[in-house]
Amino acid sequence: MKIESVTTARLVLHPLSVEEAERIVARQSGPGDLWGEDYPSDGDVRANTGFLRGVAERGDPGVFRTYEIRLDGVTVGGIGFHGTPDEIGVATIGYGLVPGVRGKGYASEALRALIELARTAGVAGVKGDADLDNRASHRVMEAAGMRCVAEDDKLRHFYLGF
Repeated sequence: MKIESVTTARLVLHPLSVEEAERIVARQSGPGDLWGEDYPSDGDVRANTGFLRGVAERGDPGVFRTYEIRLDGVTVGGIGFHGTPDEIGVATIGYGLVPGVRGKGYASEALRALIELARTAGVAGVKGDADLDNRASHRVMEAAGMRCVAEDDKLRHFYLGF
């Protein structure tokens, strides 16, 4: 299944193939990869390990996969889904940027695009969470229209329903 890249005003969200995800997990770039400094992060490795496990267990997830966040052709982070939507149609999202490009609105821009992709794909909503002290990530989700719906001793939980 061919999944198209998602283009925003400043970014391209490139849908990862199994081969590309395997290179990220191995932290070994290949032909055509242009990775920014500090990419991939531990979070990118974890996300793509989950993506590869999901493909092996359930097959290709279509649009509900991991994406590279590219700025001027350079990969500066990752964003994506933690698998296909759950039994009530809610998709879980995650994202991260390399330190050198944080604070410029790229994460919110990428998240808005991913949320629109999920909405167009027919999900009932999207959810995500962030550590209590990760105020920057709270702001990213709020800027993308998500609202805090719960908090526990470790995390703030965000949701946007359609």
